[in-house]
Amino acid sequence: MPMNRRDFLGTLGAGAAAAAGLAGAPFAAGGEPVPAAKRPNVVFLFSDDQRYDTLRALGNDLIQTPNLDRLAAAGTAFTNPYIMGGTGGAICVCTRAMVMTGRTIWRAPNDCAGFPLWPEVFQKAGYTTFGTGKWHNGPASYARCFGGGGTIFFGGMADHLKVPVHDFDPAGKYPKGAARTGEKFSSELFSDTAIRFLREYKDAKPFFLYVAYTAPHDPRMPPEKSAALYPPEKMPLPKNFSPEHPFDNGELKVRDEMLAPHPRTPDAVRRHIAEYYGMISHLDEQIGRVLAALEETGRAGDTIVIFAGDNGLAVGQHGLFGKQSVYEHSIRVPLILRGPGVPAGERREAFAYVLDLFPTVCEMAGVPAPDTVEGKSLVPVLKDKSKRVRDTVFAAYRDFQRSVRDERYKLIKYFVKAERRTQLFDLAEDPWEMKDLSADPGRAGQLAALEARLREWRKQMGDRLEA
Repeated sequence: MPMNRRDFLGTLGAGAAAAAGLAGAPFAAGGEPVPAAKRPNVVFLFSDDQRYDTLRALGNDLIQTPNLDRLAAAGTAFTNPYIMGGTGGAICVCTRAMVMTGRTIWRAPNDCAGFPLWPEVFQKAGYTTFGTGKWHNGPASYARCFGGGGTIFFGGMADHLKVPVHDFDPAGKYPKGAARTGEKFSSELFSDTAIRFLREYKDAKPFFLYVAYTAPHDPRMPPEKSAALYPPEKMPLPKNFSPEHPFDNGELKVRDEMLAPHPRTPDAVRRHIAEYYGMISHLDEQIGRVLAALEETGRAGDTIVIFAGDNGLAVGQHGLFGKQSVYEHSIRVPLILRGPGVPAGERREAFAYVLDLFPTVCEMAGVPAPDTVEGKSLVPVLKDKSKRVRDTVFAAYRDFQRSVRDERYKLIKYFVKAERRTQLFDLAEDPWEMKDLSADPGRAGQLAALEARLREWRKQMGDRLEA
């Protein structure tokens, strides 16, 4: 398959040390620049529509994710990573813009224009940058980020067996007519390209490899082997299953919500969960192939590996199917880091956003982060599990929903038509967000404190919603 090879020349220099010798390597002190030859490689594995609780390593005994479980065992998994929400139904566009710019929800343009981008910054710092898979923020921003690539999908979703992909264009044009149809399942297609890059790369320069999957986004069509792992009739319903959402949240008829009948039926939800899990297990298998190729090259110990999701998904929870809400199932995502200096087999409970990855990896690699980045480096948290970089997390969806949570309570405010609603959940006692405590006089203090904190967040974020 055609791909750019201009960076494949030369031999791997002395900067690629043995894995054992780098396992405990320190982070760059104070974010100071580090010579390119001593910087770690970066492999970023990004899934699409994968909810935080879909890894066996994080407590889901129903799902089979052996490769991601091994990644978590060799690295650090965050248990409270979030996205900041979205300004439209395609949440992944907003999240990916935030990840690439390191900026917050209303300050990260969907086309990423006007701000330095994460791979672009690393490329200017001496990295070879290579991208494959989904890119939902336009060809111009992709061209700024990557000096090489292959099987690039400029879009949001597609039949996984017929993904329209582009070969790398050094001119960065990518006209629609130049796309071709991928010849195999999307997760295999993108993994093949990543593996080819890893095996053929011989340069002494460090590399930044971006592998963005379209799984487990619908159409959920897991290959037979993976589908067979999850008989629909054996799938338990989520505890917060409901035939319908109890009130209008502002987005009950968006495309995602029309994937199953109204009212929701137990059989339909079980089938969708089975297909969702099948897609994730197949994705896990393909990620395992990429990680195995990295090991084969001898560079695993000198590489920061990141696995993250771009947003969650309801799949029957609260009567919803999509990600267009600020419930935990839609805004909480998986996040694992492995690599030099990252503690092995540990968990971090500190609140994190995926947009924090940009400054975090900059600090880990000794690459100065641009002043435009609003995310916070998670390096202090990785070094010390007691550290925190924020005490609450905020999320928003369009002009309809706003939320904030602390370590125990969560507030959601709805702004739909003339109706205004408030929900308050005790996540310690009610992680499924089933019992609204907003009218409980005994929780008036918690409600008032979170409402004040929400006002602070909205002002800080530049929220223009008049409410």
